[in-house]
Amino acid sequence: MIGAASVIPSRKDPVRSRIVPLALALVGSLALASCAGAAPGKPASTEAGDGHGEIAGAVELAEPALGLTSVDADGAVRHLDLLDESVTDLGSTAPPVGMTTDGRYLFVETADGVQIVDSGVWTWDHVDHFHYYRAEPRLLGTVEGEGPVTVATTNSSTTGGTGLFFAGSGESVLLDTEALSKGEVVERFRDDDGGLVVPVGSFALVARGGEVAVRSADGAPTGESAACVDPRGAITTRVGAVVGCGDGALLATAATGGVAIERIPYPQGTTAPRAEAFANREGRPTVAALAGDSAVWLLDTRAREWTLLPAPAPLAAVTAVDDADGHVLALAKDGRMLVLEAATGAQLAATEPLVADSLSTGAAPVLIADQQRAYLSAPSEHRMFEIDFADGARLARTFETASAPAFVAETGR
Repeated sequence: MIGAASVIPSRKDPVRSRIVPLALALVGSLALASCAGAAPGKPASTEAGDGHGEIAGAVELAEPALGLTSVDADGAVRHLDLLDESVTDLGSTAPPVGMTTDGRYLFVETADGVQIVDSGVWTWDHVDHFHYYRAEPRLLGTVEGEGPVTVATTNSSTTGGTGLFFAGSGESVLLDTEALSKGEVVERFRDDDGGLVVPVGSFALVARGGEVAVRSADGAPTGESAACVDPRGAITTRVGAVVGCGDGALLATAATGGVAIERIPYPQGTTAPRAEAFANREGRPTVAALAGDSAVWLLDTRAREWTLLPAPAPLAAVTAVDDADGHVLALAKDGRMLVLEAATGAQLAATEPLVADSLSTGAAPVLIADQQRAYLSAPSEHRMFEIDFADGARLARTFETASAPAFVAETGR
């Protein structure tokens, strides 16, 4: 067992942008054996059970197996390895209408519910260092429900729970994430008259009727609750779980025998639109959200404070890198990716309009941030872009895709 340093390995990255064609993998059944055996990092261990996030049959790696796992409009699931640029076909789901990820699993919303894809690569956070794993990728099954669905995950893909709220049927479901890591879809509880479900340690928050209440893993109320008018949006940071409310946010953290809930109100006198969806580099304390299309909300969950930044252009999406330089990444409605300064909102750099066609046709590009790079999907352009945001928004790599990547997640993180 190694204690790998908390660094991201360098990726193939020439000085000038280049285009990398993605060959179509075989359509149909899972190419499991070839994917599982092609670990991009040197295997460090195949033993399991010592509490470092691994499972039986997984291989520990010396570096993270980062990839882009995508689902196209027909449901074809493909995985692009960002280290060796190989592409693996992982099978197919029903046609997707939405997707959420925790960095390992893809929760793909379809007409019948949520189909779960295990990418087979993940990182386990040990606070001062990380452990990296690869296991067999697979399609795990479907959680039935009538959407639209809101999925809330944690930063752990081997412990705790995953929350699903099916707005159409009003059902709240808490999945057992440890069971998912073993290939099983297990519902810890299903509430027919529920609301937004947000996991917190071995507990869960359920939002309903202007209140967020704490439930145990089996769904039993604990008696702990907090007011939350019109809950929308949830995300888990290194500090705790965030739930967006009409007047700010709730921050829930695991406490002895239960959950502690704190309110983080918007700054007094603000008239900016509320935050409705949060995004960040996974696990970091600061998250970002749109305030309409002309400003950005930053929520620092460690400092328990909001910051409102003016936007230099109308925006379609935003995410917080939360690095030492305070980068915030935004997708402008004209198709450019902007690099903003977290302290002032000033524009530091911008790309060319990479996804203008996708935005004009409503194809919804996905913007992802990690420690070193940003990834931007371009469904209409049939491309995915890798951008070095710290180097003047330089276009590092362009991946051509044979089909339109309707939804994309960075996995292995």
